[in-house]
Amino acid sequence: MFFYEFITLKSNGVLSSSYDLYSAVMANLIVAVSAGLIGGIVTVNLMERWLRRLVFWKALLYLIIAYTITAFLVGSLGALYIKSSDLGVPFYTFQVLQETLFFFGSWLFIKNYVIWLFIVLVTLIVLMVNDKYGPGVFPDYLLGKYFRPKHERRIFMFADIKNATGIAESLGEEKYFNFLKDFFRHIAPAIVQTRGEVYQYVGDEVVVSWKMKWGLKHGNAVQCFYSMKKIIAYKTPKYLKRYGIIPEFKVGLHYGTVMVGEIGQIKRDIAFSGDVLNTTSRIQTMCNELDVEILASKQFADIAYKLPKGVVKKELGKEKLRGKSEEIELVTYLKK
Repeated sequence: MFFYEFITLKSNGVLSSSYDLYSAVMANLIVAVSAGLIGGIVTVNLMERWLRRLVFWKALLYLIIAYTITAFLVGSLGALYIKSSDLGVPFYTFQVLQETLFFFGSWLFIKNYVIWLFIVLVTLIVLMVNDKYGPGVFPDYLLGKYFRPKHERRIFMFADIKNATGIAESLGEEKYFNFLKDFFRHIAPAIVQTRGEVYQYVGDEVVVSWKMKWGLKHGNAVQCFYSMKKIIAYKTPKYLKRYGIIPEFKVGLHYGTVMVGEIGQIKRDIAFSGDVLNTTSRIQTMCNELDVEILASKQFADIAYKLPKGVVKKELGKEKLRGKSEEIELVTYLKK
């Protein structure tokens, strides 16, 4: 923005010989770096927290207030530097402080305030779409990638809490709801870090999908399960203190071709359709019968040859899945 304005003013002969390019560049550099640090580290984190915990109008109000405070703080840093350089006196002198105060009523500050408010609101929309469809889906949604149904090969993981009915009965409706809410919130980093996308939450179950490239890279799909276990193990004291129960879960993994596209009239969503989802769900339900925590089709295991460090696969032979006419070969994974 600064260099565009500088070139425009210079080409129109507006700049005088007294214009100090070095000071102007330094002032804008101070503003850019401080705005990036404050905006990136503080404002964006506050955005996510407020959007998740507050009603929308209140979250929006808090965000505008936080942005305004940030704008004045960042503007002060740049204005103090440039006014101090122009006047040739330290930034803390009364004259510099007075000139800085006048700066906040200038067209330059108002213009920048409006432009960056627009950018903040766009960021807010991106975060809201990420919350709705999951991280990484926004570019596909924006480009209309799934406006028309298309075939995709994807990896799916169905993760289900063990003994969910018994836990619900012992905790009661409200406490059980918070139990599920905490569980899904805690395992989210494991899904994001392995480049997974949450397809849907169904009761006590979460369905995660990966594009083939990201699910196979570094054994991400399998790593997701072990990362989830690690997080829950770390959070064990909190679960015991709050609920008296530690969530245990089982997962099923499979891959295949699905039809994916936007669906719905009153409420639009991105939906997957195909036998692979039904098969993955059936594989997950076999975990109890085979007494394992993670189960995958051998078809998936054969292509997912890159496994997380210390993880090995163990073949379990053929099994008949409920509702399926043909047997399917299954494998489990073990930590060395």
